[in-house]
Amino acid sequence: MVSKKIKVLVSAGPTREYIDPIRFISNPSTGKMGYLIAEYAKNLGYDVILISGPTNLPIPSGIKLIKVESAREMQKEIVKYFPKVDLLIMSAAVSDWRPYRKYRNKLKIKKEWKLKLIPNPDILKNVSKIKKKNQKIVGFALETENIIENAIRKLKEKKLDLIIANTQDFFGEGKKSKVYLIFKDGKILKFKIKKEELPKIIFTSIL
Repeated sequence: MVSKKIKVLVSAGPTREYIDPIRFISNPSTGKMGYLIAEYAKNLGYDVILISGPTNLPIPSGIKLIKVESAREMQKEIVKYFPKVDLLIMSAAVSDWRPYRKYRNKLKIKKEWKLKLIPNPDILKNVSKIKKKNQKIVGFALETENIIENAIRKLKEKKLDLIIANTQDFFGEGKKSKVYLIFKDGKILKFKIKKEELPKIIFTSIL
């Protein structure tokens, strides 16, 4: 009997929320974390789908890559592919807000201006509503204060199996920073690692 091949869905990179055709709201995420996770999963022999916001990273071989820009585009693709996979690892740095409207032409404003923002969809919360018993979801929580408390709240609200809590230090590359793995059963593991070391820890812990 042939064993079922594990299917993994990974999100990576930032999203861009356009104000006009030129300007957008985003964040410093390079997408490196998600690409490392996808590459590690592929090397384990899993089927991997990578949904990526804008990055300058090379396209990984042997992985199905879907490019998106906005949070709503990312949600559409994740909701589309999630029912077909065993594991979702949501490492993308999704913009929490988007402009109330996108202007058709480049704005030429040389004075103080109020930009109205509205919340983007909560992708993890929406995906958890269609989660099946045999599926697992891993999320990330980047916090600047009360790291563990805020991450636990997010884990419970979004019904995650595992959440990885870190700080803005994890945006960098080649340096060690504190990372917490918090599981739905209450177990917490603490590491001081480089981001290149995290994929192995994730897959060892969740599968």
